Amino acid sequence: MAKRSAVERNKKRKRMVAKFGAKRAELKAIAKDETQPMEERFAARLKLAELPRNSAPSRIRNRCELSGRPRGYYRKLKLSRIALRDLASSGQIPGMVKSSW
Repeated sequence: MAKRSAVERNKKRKRMVAKFGAKRAELKAIAKDETQPMEERFAARLKLAELPRNSAPSRIRNRCELSGRPRGYYRKLKLSRIALRDLASSGQIPGMVKSSW
């Protein structure tokens, strides 16, 4: 089990990304638009820098839904490799069997 504070911090980041997502996208569009005057684009970059760092989507860490583990994460299942193995061993995931060769 991951530290609870790390999991909560990541949840906070997800909320901030949702809150500031539209504003961040709008400012990025202005900053990248070549037709806009240079001063306006620069002002958009400054406003973008004033937004909280944790509102950037790249700051979110993929974590297991069950354990909060950050490593060995399967995106498709939103689980870590260890949680996936535990669920598969107990028969909770239909069609998944332990491999042997």
